[in-house]
Amino acid sequence: MLIKSIVIITGSVIILFGIASLYGKYQWQLETDRLRDRLTNGKQTINPKTYDLKELEGLPDPVQRFFRVVLKEGQPIVAAVNLSQQGIFNMSETAAKWSPFTATQLVTTQRPGFDWDARIQMAPGVSAFVHDAYVLGAGSLHASLLGLFTVADVRGTPQAAQGELLRFFAEMPWYPTALLPSQGVRWEAIDDTSARATLTDAPTTVSLLFRFNAQGTIETMRAEARYRDKLTAMPWSGRFWNYSVCNEMLIPLEGEVGWEYPDGIRLYYKGKVTEINYEFVT
Repeated sequence: MLIKSIVIITGSVIILFGIASLYGKYQWQLETDRLRDRLTNGKQTINPKTYDLKELEGLPDPVQRFFRVVLKEGQPIVAAVNLSQQGIFNMSETAAKWSPFTATQLVTTQRPGFDWDARIQMAPGVSAFVHDAYVLGAGSLHASLLGLFTVADVRGTPQAAQGELLRFFAEMPWYPTALLPSQGVRWEAIDDTSARATLTDAPTTVSLLFRFNAQGTIETMRAEARYRDKLTAMPWSGRFWNYSVCNEMLIPLEGEVGWEYPDGIRLYYKGKVTEINYEFVT
Protein backbone atom coordinates (compact mmCIF):
# COMPACT_ATOMS: atom_id res chain seq x y z
CA MET A 1 0.00 0.00 0.00
CA LEU A 2 2.81 2.39 0.92
CA ILE A 3 4.63 1.72 -2.34
CA LYS A 4 1.43 2.25 -4.30
CA SER A 5 0.84 5.59 -2.54
CA ILE A 6 4.39 6.71 -3.27
CA VAL A 7 3.97 5.83 -6.94
CA ILE A 8 0.68 7.73 -7.13
CA ILE A 9 2.13 10.81 -5.40
CA THR A 10 5.25 10.73 -7.56
CA GLY A 11 3.18 10.42 -10.72
CA SER A 12 0.93 13.28 -9.65
CA VAL A 13 3.93 15.52 -8.96
CA ILE A 14 5.40 14.72 -12.37
CA ILE A 15 2.10 15.50 -14.09
CA LEU A 16 1.67 18.78 -12.17
CA PHE A 17 5.25 19.75 -12.97
CA GLY A 18 4.62 19.06 -16.64
CA ILE A 19 1.43 21.12 -16.67
CA ALA A 20 3.14 23.98 -14.85
CA SER A 21 6.06 23.88 -17.30
CA LEU A 22 3.73 24.04 -20.29
CA TYR A 23 1.83 26.95 -18.75
CA GLY A 24 5.09 28.76 -18.03
CA LYS A 25 6.24 28.34 -21.63
CA TYR A 26 2.89 29.61 -22.87
CA GLN A 27 3.00 32.70 -20.67
CA TRP A 28 6.60 33.38 -21.65
CA GLN A 29 5.78 33.10 -25.33
CA LEU A 30 3.05 35.72 -24.89
CA GLU A 31 5.63 38.11 -23.45
CA THR A 32 8.03 37.33 -26.30
CA ASP A 33 5.32 38.02 -28.86
CA ARG A 34 4.43 41.34 -27.21
CA LEU A 35 8.06 42.49 -27.13
CA ARG A 36 8.71 41.52 -30.71
CA ASP A 37 5.48 43.06 -31.98
CA ARG A 38 6.54 46.36 -30.39
CA LEU A 39 9.97 46.06 -32.01
CA THR A 40 8.51 45.37 -35.43
CA ASN A 41 5.86 48.10 -35.17
CA GLY A 42 8.53 50.61 -34.11
CA LYS A 43 10.65 50.20 -37.23
CA GLN A 44 11.47 53.45 -39.01
CA THR A 45 12.32 54.38 -42.59
CA ILE A 46 15.98 53.72 -43.41
CA ASN A 47 18.03 55.73 -45.89
CA PRO A 48 20.11 55.18 -47.89
CA LYS A 49 19.05 51.72 -49.00
CA THR A 50 22.52 50.55 -50.04
CA TYR A 51 26.14 51.04 -48.96
CA ASP A 52 28.11 53.62 -50.95
CA LEU A 53 31.91 53.84 -50.72
CA LYS A 54 31.56 57.63 -50.52
CA GLU A 55 30.46 57.11 -46.89
CA LEU A 56 34.05 56.25 -46.02
CA GLU A 57 35.40 59.71 -46.82
CA GLY A 58 36.85 61.31 -43.70
CA LEU A 59 36.53 58.23 -41.49
CA PRO A 60 39.54 57.03 -39.43
CA ASP A 61 41.84 54.73 -41.41
CA PRO A 62 41.10 51.51 -39.45
CA VAL A 63 37.36 52.15 -39.84
CA GLN A 64 37.73 52.60 -43.59
CA ARG A 65 39.69 49.33 -43.79
CA PHE A 66 37.00 47.58 -41.76
CA PHE A 67 34.17 48.58 -44.07
CA ARG A 68 36.21 47.71 -47.19
CA VAL A 69 36.81 44.23 -45.75
CA VAL A 70 33.34 43.37 -44.43
CA LEU A 71 31.10 45.05 -47.02
CA LYS A 72 30.92 45.25 -50.78
CA GLU A 73 29.80 48.42 -52.52
CA GLY A 74 26.07 48.31 -53.11
CA GLN A 75 25.44 46.03 -50.11
CA PRO A 76 21.79 46.44 -49.04
CA ILE A 77 21.37 48.04 -45.62
CA VAL A 78 20.22 45.65 -42.90
CA ALA A 79 16.78 46.52 -41.50
CA ALA A 80 16.23 43.52 -39.18
CA VAL A 81 17.99 40.36 -38.03
CA ASN A 82 16.74 37.01 -36.74
CA LEU A 83 19.42 34.82 -35.21
CA SER A 84 19.92 31.76 -33.01
CA GLN A 85 22.73 31.20 -30.52
CA GLN A 86 24.12 28.57 -28.22
CA GLY A 87 26.90 28.65 -25.66
CA ILE A 88 27.57 28.87 -21.95
CA PHE A 89 26.64 31.52 -19.38
CA ASN A 90 28.31 32.07 -16.01
CA MET A 91 25.63 32.22 -13.30
CA SER A 92 28.03 33.38 -10.56
CA GLU A 93 29.82 36.71 -10.10
CA THR A 94 32.58 35.22 -7.95
CA ALA A 95 33.12 31.69 -9.29
CA ALA A 96 33.04 29.73 -12.54
CA LYS A 97 29.53 28.25 -12.66
CA TRP A 98 28.92 27.89 -16.36
CA SER A 99 25.55 26.68 -17.63
CA PRO A 100 24.60 25.87 -21.23
CA PHE A 101 22.13 28.14 -22.98
CA THR A 102 20.24 28.48 -26.23
CA ALA A 103 18.67 31.72 -27.45
CA THR A 104 16.88 33.42 -30.29
CA GLN A 105 17.18 37.13 -30.97
CA LEU A 106 15.29 39.66 -33.03
CA VAL A 107 17.06 42.91 -33.90
CA THR A 108 15.77 46.04 -35.61
CA THR A 109 18.35 48.58 -36.71
CA GLN A 110 16.09 51.66 -36.98
CA ARG A 111 14.77 52.40 -34.44
CA PRO A 112 17.55 50.54 -32.58
CA GLY A 113 16.20 47.57 -30.66
CA PHE A 114 16.47 43.88 -29.85
CA ASP A 115 14.95 41.07 -27.82
CA TRP A 116 17.18 38.21 -26.62
CA ASP A 117 15.04 35.26 -25.54
CA ALA A 118 17.22 32.66 -23.81
CA ARG A 119 16.93 29.37 -21.96
CA ILE A 120 19.72 28.81 -19.44
CA GLN A 121 19.87 25.32 -17.98
CA MET A 122 19.91 25.45 -14.18
CA ALA A 123 19.47 21.70 -13.59
CA PRO A 124 18.27 18.74 -15.66
CA GLY A 125 14.78 19.65 -16.82
CA VAL A 126 14.88 23.10 -15.14
CA SER A 127 15.74 26.27 -17.07
CA ALA A 128 15.81 29.98 -16.40
CA PHE A 129 13.94 31.94 -19.07
CA VAL A 130 15.55 35.31 -19.83
CA HIS A 131 14.46 38.34 -21.83
CA ASP A 132 17.23 40.90 -22.30
CA ALA A 133 15.80 43.69 -24.43
CA TYR A 134 15.94 47.24 -25.72
CA VAL A 135 12.60 48.35 -27.17
CA LEU A 136 11.62 51.88 -28.22
CA GLY A 137 14.31 53.47 -26.08
CA ALA A 138 13.69 51.39 -22.94
CA GLY A 139 15.95 48.67 -21.57
CA SER A 140 14.73 45.64 -19.65
CA LEU A 141 15.92 42.39 -18.09
CA HIS A 142 13.38 39.78 -17.02
CA ALA A 143 14.48 36.39 -15.72
CA SER A 144 12.07 33.70 -14.61
CA LEU A 145 12.44 30.11 -13.45
CA LEU A 146 10.47 27.90 -15.85
CA GLY A 147 8.73 31.04 -17.09
CA LEU A 148 6.69 31.05 -13.86
CA PHE A 149 8.73 32.44 -10.97
CA THR A 150 10.37 35.83 -11.53
CA VAL A 151 13.91 36.08 -10.15
CA ALA A 152 14.88 39.40 -11.79
CA ASP A 153 12.82 42.19 -13.31
CA VAL A 154 14.54 45.46 -14.22
CA ARG A 155 13.03 47.86 -16.71
CA GLY A 156 12.38 51.46 -17.59
CA THR A 157 15.34 53.11 -15.84
CA PRO A 158 17.97 55.33 -17.52
CA GLN A 159 20.63 52.85 -16.37
CA ALA A 160 18.82 49.95 -18.05
CA ALA A 161 18.50 51.94 -21.26
CA GLN A 162 22.22 52.75 -21.25
CA GLY A 163 23.22 49.14 -20.58
CA GLU A 164 20.98 47.63 -23.25
CA LEU A 165 21.77 50.23 -25.91
CA LEU A 166 25.46 49.43 -25.32
CA ARG A 167 24.72 45.75 -25.90
CA PHE A 168 22.89 46.59 -29.14
CA PHE A 169 25.86 48.73 -30.24
CA ALA A 170 28.44 46.08 -29.34
CA GLU A 171 26.65 43.46 -31.43
CA MET A 172 26.65 45.55 -34.61
CA PRO A 173 29.48 43.45 -36.14
CA TRP A 174 26.68 40.91 -36.75
CA TYR A 175 24.84 43.56 -38.82
CA PRO A 176 27.75 45.78 -39.93
CA THR A 177 25.81 48.18 -42.17
CA ALA A 178 24.40 49.60 -38.91
CA LEU A 179 27.90 50.90 -38.11
CA LEU A 180 27.90 53.23 -41.12
CA PRO A 181 27.77 57.01 -40.55
CA SER A 182 24.51 57.19 -42.51
CA GLN A 183 22.93 54.96 -39.86
CA GLY A 184 23.77 57.32 -37.02
CA VAL A 185 27.22 56.19 -35.82
CA ARG A 186 29.89 58.85 -35.27
CA TRP A 187 33.53 57.71 -35.50
CA GLU A 188 36.55 59.29 -33.80
CA ALA A 189 40.17 58.43 -34.59
CA ILE A 190 42.29 56.94 -31.78
CA ASP A 191 45.26 55.22 -33.47
CA ASP A 192 46.13 52.89 -36.36
CA THR A 193 44.24 49.93 -34.88
CA SER A 194 41.35 51.46 -32.95
CA ALA A 195 38.58 54.04 -33.10
CA ARG A 196 35.81 55.27 -30.83
CA ALA A 197 32.22 55.06 -32.01
CA THR A 198 29.24 56.92 -30.56
CA LEU A 199 25.53 56.22 -30.99
CA THR A 200 22.52 58.21 -29.79
CA ASP A 201 18.97 56.98 -29.40
CA ALA A 202 17.35 59.93 -27.64
CA PRO A 203 17.77 60.54 -24.80
CA THR A 204 20.55 57.95 -24.44
CA THR A 205 24.07 58.29 -25.86
CA VAL A 206 26.68 55.52 -25.63
CA SER A 207 30.27 55.07 -26.84
CA LEU A 208 32.48 52.06 -27.53
CA LEU A 209 36.14 51.63 -28.33
CA PHE A 210 36.55 49.16 -31.21
CA ARG A 211 39.93 47.56 -31.92
CA PHE A 212 40.67 46.07 -35.33
CA ASN A 213 42.97 43.15 -36.13
CA ALA A 214 45.50 42.73 -38.92
CA GLN A 215 42.78 41.42 -41.23
CA GLY A 216 40.78 44.62 -40.77
CA THR A 217 37.88 43.13 -38.82
CA ILE A 218 36.73 44.09 -35.32
CA GLU A 219 38.54 42.02 -32.72
CA THR A 220 37.41 43.65 -29.47
CA MET A 221 35.00 46.24 -28.12
CA ARG A 222 35.11 48.07 -24.79
CA ALA A 223 32.90 50.46 -22.85
CA GLU A 224 34.47 52.59 -20.13
CA ALA A 225 31.33 52.18 -18.02
CA ARG A 226 28.22 50.09 -18.53
CA TYR A 227 25.52 50.01 -15.87
CA ARG A 228 24.87 46.56 -14.46
CA ASP A 229 22.35 47.92 -11.95
CA LYS A 230 21.03 51.31 -10.79
CA LEU A 231 24.17 52.15 -8.84
CA THR A 232 27.07 50.30 -10.41
CA ALA A 233 28.75 51.11 -13.72
CA MET A 234 31.85 49.11 -14.68
CA PRO A 235 34.20 48.69 -17.62
CA TRP A 236 32.73 46.09 -19.97
CA SER A 237 34.43 44.41 -22.91
CA GLY A 238 34.18 41.59 -25.41
CA ARG A 239 36.04 39.76 -28.15
CA PHE A 240 34.93 38.44 -31.57
CA TRP A 241 36.36 35.75 -33.85
CA ASN A 242 35.54 33.08 -36.46
CA TYR A 243 34.49 35.52 -39.19
CA SER A 244 32.40 34.10 -42.01
CA VAL A 245 30.61 35.48 -45.07
CA CYS A 246 26.82 35.72 -44.64
CA ASN A 247 24.71 37.42 -47.30
CA GLU A 248 27.97 38.85 -48.71
CA MET A 249 28.85 40.49 -45.37
CA LEU A 250 31.80 39.30 -43.27
CA ILE A 251 30.57 38.78 -39.69
CA PRO A 252 31.90 37.08 -36.53
CA LEU A 253 30.18 33.86 -35.49
CA GLU A 254 31.73 33.52 -32.03
CA GLY A 255 32.36 35.85 -29.12
CA GLU A 256 32.76 36.34 -25.39
CA VAL A 257 31.84 39.18 -23.04
CA GLY A 258 32.70 40.10 -19.46
CA TRP A 259 33.06 42.73 -16.76
CA GLU A 260 36.48 44.24 -16.05
CA TYR A 261 37.56 44.08 -12.40
CA PRO A 262 40.85 45.40 -10.95
CA ASP A 263 42.23 41.84 -11.02
CA GLY A 264 41.16 41.20 -14.62
CA ILE A 265 38.15 40.45 -16.78
CA ARG A 266 35.48 38.04 -15.55
CA LEU A 267 33.68 36.56 -18.52
CA TYR A 268 29.99 35.73 -18.21
CA TYR A 269 29.06 34.90 -21.83
CA LYS A 270 30.69 32.61 -24.38
CA GLY A 271 28.59 31.86 -27.41
CA LYS A 272 28.27 31.37 -31.12
CA VAL A 273 25.72 32.21 -33.76
CA THR A 274 24.23 29.02 -35.16
CA GLU A 275 21.82 30.63 -37.63
CA ILE A 276 21.32 34.17 -38.88
CA ASN A 277 18.80 35.65 -41.32
CA TYR A 278 18.54 39.22 -42.50
CA GLU A 279 15.80 41.56 -43.68
CA PHE A 280 17.19 44.24 -45.95
CA VAL A 281 15.86 47.68 -46.80
CA THR A 282 13.84 47.60 -50.01
